[in-house]
Amino acid sequence: MRVPEVEVRDVPEDAYLLDVREQDEWVAGHAPGAVHIPMTEIQARVGEIATDRPIYVVCRVGGRSLQVAAWLNHLGHEAVNVGGGMQAWEYAKRPMVSETGLPPMVA
Repeated sequence: MRVPEVEVRDVPEDAYLLDVREQDEWVAGHAPGAVHIPMTEIQARVGEIATDRPIYVVCRVGGRSLQVAAWLNHLGHEAVNVGGGMQAWEYAKRPMVSETGLPPMVA
C-alpha cells in the first residue's frame, strides 16, 4: 500500500498533526498544537486519534511516521506521512515549542 506523503511546507497550519516520536524527543521540541502518541503506544491509543479529517503523521525523519501512516490507512483512516519529519520541520523554520524551558530543538 502506497502512503501519501507531503513536504513540511505543504502541511496546513490547522492540520491534525500526530507526532509519533518518543517522550524525550517530544519534550525537546514539537509543533504547537500537535497530538503526541509515541509509535510504541499507537495501537493501544488509536481511539484517541481524530477520524473526521486527514491525519498528518510526523516523527524525527519520516521512517516511523511512514509505518504509522500505513497502519492507520489500513484501518481506514486518511493518513499522510510528513516527509523529512521534524528535522525538515525545524530546517523549514516552521513553528516549534519546547517543554524544557529552553529553545525548541529536534532531538
